[in-house]
Amino acid sequence: MSVETGRTIADAARASGVSAYTLRYYERAGLIDGIGRADSGHRRYSDEDLAWIEVLQRLRATGMPIRTIRRYAELVRAGDGNELERLGLLREHQTAVRARLAEVRRHLAFIDRKISIYEETLNE
Repeated sequence: MSVETGRTIADAARASGVSAYTLRYYERAGLIDGIGRADSGHRRYSDEDLAWIEVLQRLRATGMPIRTIRRYAELVRAGDGNELERLGLLREHQTAVRARLAEVRRHLAFIDRKISIYEETLNE
């Protein structure tokens, strides 16, 4: 896809489900690198850029801190040879996500018990 035919920031925002402001922030924060530019200077997003934005969204949605995502992005951009460090970052995050998930399940079990108590009381 040529730079001139890539998606505008508005189109990329619609396609990715994040705002244009967020896309600009991702660039400033060092999470996205190498976004193409049209002759006019406007950003042009490729399919690869959108795929990377999806990675960023998923990492953020699971609570990965921006600084960790930035480090992961740096490692990916550096290319082959650092897979062990990437794996370490992801495994560490996986452990944290699993711990939060277990906590949420405990909270949900509490709510389920409370609902059962109210339902039993109302059915008597």
